[in-house]
Amino acid sequence: MTELGKHVVYQVYPKSFQDSNDDGIGDLPGLIQRLPYLANLGVTMIWLNPIFPSPQNDNGYDISDYTAIDPLFGTMADFEQLVLEAESYQMGIMLDMVFNHTSTAHPWFQKALAGDVKYQDYYYLRPYRENGLEPTNWVSKFGGSAWSRFGETDRAYLHLYDQSQADLNWHNPAVRQELYAILNFWLAKGVRGFRFDVINVIGKAADLVDDDTDNGGKYLYTDTPIVQTYIQEMHAATFGHYSDVITVGELSSTTIDQTATYTNPQNKALSMGFNFHHLKVDYAQGEKWTKLPYDFEALRQLWHGWSQGIMTANGWPAWFWNNHDQPRAVNRFIKKPKYYRIGAKMLAMMVHLNRGTPYIYMGEEIGMLDPNYQGMTDYVDVESQNAYRMLLTKGLTPSEAFAVVQSKARDNSRVPMQWDNSPYAGFSTQQPWLKNGDFDDINVAKDQESADSLYQFYHQLIQLRQKHPVIADGDYTPRYDDVTEVIAFERRLGDVKLLVVTHFGESPVTLSLPDEVVQAGEYLIGNYPKQPLTNELVLRPYESFAIQY
Repeated sequence: MTELGKHVVYQVYPKSFQDSNDDGIGDLPGLIQRLPYLANLGVTMIWLNPIFPSPQNDNGYDISDYTAIDPLFGTMADFEQLVLEAESYQMGIMLDMVFNHTSTAHPWFQKALAGDVKYQDYYYLRPYRENGLEPTNWVSKFGGSAWSRFGETDRAYLHLYDQSQADLNWHNPAVRQELYAILNFWLAKGVRGFRFDVINVIGKAADLVDDDTDNGGKYLYTDTPIVQTYIQEMHAATFGHYSDVITVGELSSTTIDQTATYTNPQNKALSMGFNFHHLKVDYAQGEKWTKLPYDFEALRQLWHGWSQGIMTANGWPAWFWNNHDQPRAVNRFIKKPKYYRIGAKMLAMMVHLNRGTPYIYMGEEIGMLDPNYQGMTDYVDVESQNAYRMLLTKGLTPSEAFAVVQSKARDNSRVPMQWDNSPYAGFSTQQPWLKNGDFDDINVAKDQESADSLYQFYHQLIQLRQKHPVIADGDYTPRYDDVTEVIAFERRLGDVKLLVVTHFGESPVTLSLPDEVVQAGEYLIGNYPKQPLTNELVLRPYESFAIQY
């Protein structure tokens, strides 16, 4: 069984996991208190969203110091204790490295503003055009131009995201060496995982030009050939020297072939890659800030296509339904609240029994849902506030615009972790930085008292991955892709096969099982009480099961 195949990563959004000092913000000592909870779940790696000093304009993805701990979260001593205590539970720590851009408060950018030519070459600075237009017509992913004026000069700096996040010039070898030194600093601290934020957009050209399509420059800077060169150089200079370090790239608008290229072990680049296409099946014409039911057929085709395509090219995917940028998957893919728990188990099985590394986002393992916020004042995230204003300019009414934000806001997943039903959900004794969700019915204490514990179901799935090589390392073949509302696949390793069936519908569906499954199959796990295996099996609403044979 390969080491990579056995990994299960748990994502912690530090501001929202556990507050230990009663300031309403989660911190590292709070996380340390909760390590037994994660160890009992069985995860092998804890991914932390950025914990570095930051003005927090983009919730920590605007970094002003890469080698320190933001006092919001604690001290370097707290971090070192976290690493040691996690190791004692056989868990590693994965840090979130934001290397496409720095905060404009970072000393490099501030020195550039002060006129230091050396640091001005750390960023993309370009003169305004004679007609006063920005250097290119590129659009920020947060809306508006991707250019802002550089101080009091006649030049602009590039920011693909918020204007407080200035893009780094990877063409400059000095920039790359600075970033590699940062990784080696944390490796020496015992960090054994890195998640690289939007890493596939670092390959901008030296000469930036207008985009003559309607894509705002996206395809001029995404997955360009030099990205692979940069990542391979980073691998050779840093984490490639460690056999026990895993890396994952957040790959924006990427392709199957590109993901496989980055993650094929022969290429010595990344261990695995995230893609987001399966989470865009409820976007109208590719636009996030829209509201419509998800497209099941698109989801099925994407799931099969990516699973099989990356396998064929010897790459390795990272699979997830939830993260800090996504609304909760149960709200998106399960139609009726009465099926939320059974549906949560179905979604978990799809990820944890697939080929690739499964990721759990905090609270997913107890079935946390989107909060029922009542107005825009409840939302903190800059992207949601910008989107609401944008939707109003497009002619939506305030209620229509709010409904869209409710369904897609990043804050949906950032609400504090729900530990119990005490005030502020056991996260803090004070008003949290972000309003709590509905925690009376969904919290850790209540789930662990339940005979139908979702946490225990996740624990069982993780144990199965550690026990059965076919789950950790088997190949992937689509099955039943002509059956209504069913996503099914077969995993195979040597002579061992595993059939995984998930039913996304509420109406009964009949599945024809072959004799070898009915007669020799071992029922490993399911989200309903086991029913007898027959050649014609009727699936219940959102039923899922896995049979090894």
